[in-house]
Amino acid sequence: MKPKFLFLFLTFLLAGNWLSAQSDSLEVKQNKVKIKKEEVVLEEYDPLAPSKAAFYSAVLPGLGQAYTKKYWKIPLVYAGLGAGVYFYIDNNNKYHEIRDIYKRRLAGYEDDKYQGIFTNQNLIDGQREYQRNKEISLLFTIGWYIINIIDANVTAHLQQFNVGENLSLRPQMQYDEISGNPNFGLSLNFNISK
Repeated sequence: MKPKFLFLFLTFLLAGNWLSAQSDSLEVKQNKVKIKKEEVVLEEYDPLAPSKAAFYSAVLPGLGQAYTKKYWKIPLVYAGLGAGVYFYIDNNNKYHEIRDIYKRRLAGYEDDKYQGIFTNQNLIDGQREYQRNKEISLLFTIGWYIINIIDANVTAHLQQFNVGENLSLRPQMQYDEISGNPNFGLSLNFNISK
């Protein structure tokens, strides 16, 4: 062993013996503390609450969030659905405009507003791009609708989860007395009270 560590080890050993000898000579006073036990009233578990929330959100988006009392999520639901529908309609209108111009050019008309600017190949590429954007907007809207339902279901499940004082999970940091380095971890506490 290195002399430095041997010195520290002996110091802690002697200090521990000295403290234990000192504690024998101390007079310990005990105080009685009365703790009033509070009665904990738990809400009854409703196993159908998550399915109700999901059903409500499926019928009318945002209604499941209202059922779970997460009212701040309702504007987010409608903003996502509204954005998806807006972009779908916008891309659909542009697709039909480009398609109609292309059909008129194939019929022999040369009086469209893009004459001399876009070629027929540019119009075909534009149709493909707007068709693709329209499909992506539709997928986004459907995905947002499904996320709305899943969110209501998960929120209803989590509201029934017991997060009382008897069960806690907290981050914990302790210093190593020898090296002075911090040690990080989690502390899980479970108290059973009668």
